[in-house]
Amino acid sequence: MPLHPDRLFPAEPGARAVARALYNSIKQLPVISPHGHTDPAWFAHNLPFANPAALLITPDHYVYRMLYSQGISPAQLGLDAVAEDNQRGNANPPAPEQVWQLFADHYHLFQGTPTRLWMDHVFSEVFGMNEVLQSSNATTFYTTIQDQLQRPAFLPRALFQQFNIEVLATTESPLDPLAHHGALMSIDWPGRVITTFRPDPVVDPEFAGFANNLHTLGELTGQDTATYGGYLEALRRRRHFFRQHGATATDHGHPTAATANLSPTQAAVLFAKVAQGTASAEDAELFRAQMLTEMAQMSVDDGMVMQIHPGSFRNHNRWLYIHYGRDRGADIPTPTDYVRALKPMLDRFGNNTDLQIILFTLDETAYSRELAPLAGHYPCLRLGPAWWFHDSPEGMLRYRQQVTETAGFYNTVGFNDDTRAFLSIPARHDVCRRVDCAYLAGLVSQHRLSEAEAYDIAHLLAYDLAKKAYRL
Repeated sequence: MPLHPDRLFPAEPGARAVARALYNSIKQLPVISPHGHTDPAWFAHNLPFANPAALLITPDHYVYRMLYSQGISPAQLGLDAVAEDNQRGNANPPAPEQVWQLFADHYHLFQGTPTRLWMDHVFSEVFGMNEVLQSSNATTFYTTIQDQLQRPAFLPRALFQQFNIEVLATTESPLDPLAHHGALMSIDWPGRVITTFRPDPVVDPEFAGFANNLHTLGELTGQDTATYGGYLEALRRRRHFFRQHGATATDHGHPTAATANLSPTQAAVLFAKVAQGTASAEDAELFRAQMLTEMAQMSVDDGMVMQIHPGSFRNHNRWLYIHYGRDRGADIPTPTDYVRALKPMLDRFGNNTDLQIILFTLDETAYSRELAPLAGHYPCLRLGPAWWFHDSPEGMLRYRQQVTETAGFYNTVGFNDDTRAFLSIPARHDVCRRVDCAYLAGLVSQHRLSEAEAYDIAHLLAYDLAKKAYRL
């Protein structure tokens, strides 16, 4: 079934015509992808993707969390067990064709979800498959895609350019050597792939392996990370290293948005507890809060944009975490406070025009009550797009409806796809561009915007805001 050209546009004919015209004016704009989790090795080595299952299923937690919810085990999907399970001999991975068939058998589960929109876009626009995936045509899909993946036009760098990506940011641990980014900087290729500094492994005392991570951080930087001063200097040096590899932003995935503004002496005492492994849960939360404020100071100093995306209860499924590791689709949104949580940091930096902090949320109730008023007031704050569980047509539309009246368009930052699934990047941006054009068409139809203004704003939302916000 070919993709309908008017998908996601308003049903009312007049508004639909305006949305269509707005979309046609921006659909060919380059993609700015400033926040994501694709593997830089793909672009550094430029090897063919292994197979359709490894490319489209295994990296995508949107896919396997839905299948898992219907009783399909991670092992059936080819996900690797943690080392202990492998040592016990329990790992018996299925063939990629089997994983693909299982996915096709259950493709109907994705009806009405954004994953279905993204996948149908990939099948149609990238691989030329205009049928709906199902059990009976699974083999045809698999063999057709597998054949195309071996062709030069489907190598990672070729797809990067085919997708009209201007810049793509990956996300790495502060302990990552950034070897793939270093390799990319040394080759003659016009694609721009940059890294993002994600310090969670060394600023969250409850992160697995935190004590060892501190030791490694010290070794990488030549600093004594058993002292608070040495620890902060080590973080500054790693930020500098990341900037040398193209980073313009940091990324902070804390459980809450809590910030703190302790004195240097208080912070050093707290760090001693953390470093010695004697910190309580309350100490850990206070330390994370203090580190957000320290990271804000470092961003003032080095110009890196700061992203804060709190409110996820990560790895909620303990069994899944034990047997298959972190980030396996079991992250669940929680209610999040921003007004009180951010105040200590904003008391120090909220009026600083040299600092840019982008806020995300999984708690939609905070849009109009907290986030839009905060970003509509503090010069340092901007609002990230509808994200993760809400990067859907309905979620994007709710975001615009709840945020625009207070924060306007210029205190938002366009769209980012936040994905590990490389081939879905153009699909996700296309969905957002269509939804934004539908929203703008409504404002034009209500005579709240002129058509000329709507054309300008459509361009802004699709391209300009993200490029400016991330200092690209």
